[in-house]
Amino acid sequence: MPDSVAALQRHTEHFISPDELRERIASKKVLRVKLGVDPTRPDLTFGHMVVFNKLRQFQDLGHQAVLIIGDYTAMIGDPSGRSSTRPVLSEAEVKSNATTYLDQAFRILDRGKTEVRFNSEWFAKMSLGDMLNLARKMTVARMLERDDFSKRYAANSPISIVEFLYPLIQGYDSVMIKSDVELGGSDQLFNNLVGRVLQKDAGQPEQIVICTPLLVGLDGVKKMSKSQDNYIAFNDAPKEMFPKIMSISDEVMWDYYGLLLEKSDEEIKQLKAGHPMAAKKNLAQTLVSKFHNLEAGKFELEQFEKVFSRHEIRDDISIHPVIPKGVNDIYANPYAAPIPVNDPKNATLIELIQNSGEFLPPPSGKEISRICQQNGVEVDGEKVTDKFFRINTTDGEHLIKYGRKSFKVRPYNDPPA
Repeated sequence: MPDSVAALQRHTEHFISPDELRERIASKKVLRVKLGVDPTRPDLTFGHMVVFNKLRQFQDLGHQAVLIIGDYTAMIGDPSGRSSTRPVLSEAEVKSNATTYLDQAFRILDRGKTEVRFNSEWFAKMSLGDMLNLARKMTVARMLERDDFSKRYAANSPISIVEFLYPLIQGYDSVMIKSDVELGGSDQLFNNLVGRVLQKDAGQPEQIVICTPLLVGLDGVKKMSKSQDNYIAFNDAPKEMFPKIMSISDEVMWDYYGLLLEKSDEEIKQLKAGHPMAAKKNLAQTLVSKFHNLEAGKFELEQFEKVFSRHEIRDDISIHPVIPKGVNDIYANPYAAPIPVNDPKNATLIELIQNSGEFLPPPSGKEISRICQQNGVEVDGEKVTDKFFRINTTDGEHLIKYGRKSFKVRPYNDPPA
């Protein structure tokens, strides 16, 4: 009989402990497997996918996933792995972000085997006295054992009392839902171990802790994170997702194969025997197909090869009419959204790029200047190094390439009177 615990150990960094898990599985109990996510941004990322894959593994083995939406803790901010205090979100921002999380999560998880809880269910009812009693469970010295806290303390970087409370609050979630297993990234180890302490104090069996490696982000250095803006989102459009994946380094690519597609060491070894570009295209096509559909994956591969191998234009390139600022676009537009500029006959490159809607958030003038100086901007196939380069958009279509993305501008034709 296959060892399910050995399978669950694959692609993990901390596992406390395999023997405990074997005992609980042998008891035939359906385990409650906890994963918490804080809705700090509207999108789940490929970084979340690593631990979601692990949670789905437990579901496939017949166990109950408990997904905690940290609507309460998101307003505090998890300090894990951070060198500074996280910005505070408003209740409205948290609620808005949380509404998008479940549909995204169920692209990986089995909806029928997932119990969804919001931790405001219990924390919103807690009194000050309740919170003070919880705070007594942990000492400042113990909190400073955390690597991120100790580094900030040594550097005289501010640490708020609220941040000190975060591990306790996350750990208390485990008590409230009586978790048997808690999953998280490797930066969550301390928080998850606090859950064990609080469960023991409450007379509950201590949860097994399983931490997965952190997925490196698009910068190739820091962990993939919404707060670092180096992420690929579940909700990225295929034309955004494919080139983002293609931009990662060859070295990082193999981590993506292991952590996102759950390829074995032997499968990765076989892939490494081929050309890395072929492997990366396969990775991008597979992930786009997973989050969208097979047709989208195939189409984006074709478009990538068309643009970057043959230096041609995408079949579905956006074509934006250019209109004077203050003119309302009240007519049906068969193209992309109009771009408002001061003077369509003398439009500046910076206006067209920033107002196109092609880049979210719009790049700053400084960023556009940098890309221009790096020869990353073209107009009608010619390099442009001045962000104030002027284009007469009333004399026909013009092709603008900015970084890896291209779009067209065209005259705006007023309808007949």
